[in-house]
Amino acid sequence: MSNLTREETEALIQEVLEVYPEKAKKDRAKHLTVNDQEVEQSKKCITSNRKSQPGVMTIRGCAYAGSKGVVWGPIKDMIHISHGPVGCGQYSRAGRRNYYVGTTGVNTFGTMNFTSDFQEKDIVFGGDKKLDKILTEIDELFPLNKGITIQSECPIGLIGDDIEAVAKKNAKELEKPVVPVRCEGFRGVSQSLGHHIANDSIRDWVLHRKDNDESFESTPYDVSIIGDYNIGGDAWSSRTLLEEMGLRVIAQWSGDGTLEEMENTPKAKLNLLHCYRSMNYISRHMEEKYGVPWVEYNFFGPTKIAESLRKIASFFDDHIKQGAERVIERYKSEYEAVIAKYRPRLEGKRVMLYVGGLRPRHVIGAYEDLGMEVVGTGYEFAHNDDYDRTIKEMGNATLIYDDVTGYEFEEFVKKVKPDLIGSGIKEKYIFQKMGIPFRQMHSWDYSGPYHGYDGFAIFARDMDMTLNNPCWNKIKAPWLKESEEPAEVAAGA
Repeated sequence: MSNLTREETEALIQEVLEVYPEKAKKDRAKHLTVNDQEVEQSKKCITSNRKSQPGVMTIRGCAYAGSKGVVWGPIKDMIHISHGPVGCGQYSRAGRRNYYVGTTGVNTFGTMNFTSDFQEKDIVFGGDKKLDKILTEIDELFPLNKGITIQSECPIGLIGDDIEAVAKKNAKELEKPVVPVRCEGFRGVSQSLGHHIANDSIRDWVLHRKDNDESFESTPYDVSIIGDYNIGGDAWSSRTLLEEMGLRVIAQWSGDGTLEEMENTPKAKLNLLHCYRSMNYISRHMEEKYGVPWVEYNFFGPTKIAESLRKIASFFDDHIKQGAERVIERYKSEYEAVIAKYRPRLEGKRVMLYVGGLRPRHVIGAYEDLGMEVVGTGYEFAHNDDYDRTIKEMGNATLIYDDVTGYEFEEFVKKVKPDLIGSGIKEKYIFQKMGIPFRQMHSWDYSGPYHGYDGFAIFARDMDMTLNNPCWNKIKAPWLKESEEPAEVAAGA
């Protein structure tokens, strides 16, 4: 199907909205729009960060997922207790492929599940005493842990456990940080508030711990990677480029991150922010309190990598600026070979995205480097400042959808007929059964890394492997089967 005009896209949105009752229709209309690059502020054309409509299949997560699953969980040398019933901890354990170096169960704990395993009696009588005992036992069983966080699940907020008091008592006794995080799942409208709550707990319980420590030896080229979760090794790939251009990475979090790195971050000369949605809060705090500037960067695809390296280098002297140009030139033949190999196989293919965090806008450039076009994108839990950043990345008259429902997404796909969809695990098998090539773009479909020049080669290979897989010739979308049924019936008669 050829690209839709603006009028056709607007008509498609109206057609999809028709099935809703009037109240739901009015609300959902605010979350669906046609891109217009001339719009300066997205709030004029799309609403975000609002409660999902009851009864629709939203793909969002909760505040606990934002704190434990995203921000805190990958900090590898701390133990993160899921305080509440066992289910939340079990389903949030090791699902995001946050790679790390260390010996699991000895000095790293990222893929382990620690839970207070609430039972009925804990709901009735409270879980403070149980939590206090757990903290003591954890330190006896895992003495090399550097600290503990208490990630509160929904029942904790309902019954009123005083996790702050328990944390203060045990921090004094254990002589290490014990951080209470009020990230009950029902708080906020999505996992986005969980990011904010986790950032605030880092601000209140961690960052100040080394304010008066003079032992850290700084250099003029110290930077921190903020908001990279090392999915499939992404942060390692990014770190390689930064160090090759002459910078010293003193911290990366959360992926493969440590408590000490977090504590040292205020001593950086520049914070490099990758996932704006999850970590802009703590980056702003460090700028206000410690005077550490921050800058967003994008290491998906050679075009955006070069832009980002030069932008980062602009904060430093000529030594780093020359280093950035040296890195770009060094990898030029490598990424040109990747493009020469895969672009002829992917040229003109059309992609629809629906992901969380930064991916709905950051990966657009990587697709464009391969000659592909993103014809629709949207976020699970964005705020309007995310859409402000997205408008300029998208072509005019393309679809933008916020907190899209399962029904809406399927109908958009049926009408637009993209060649590839990039979304999450909840959507993967639906669209594959519809005969549409699909990449799981939350954790790279068990591949990666996708960041950096090396990651771009893997990204291109994966897109080609998915789109040009011969299996799709064996699958027919339901609407195509339906159109063929009358002819088959007539032939049988």
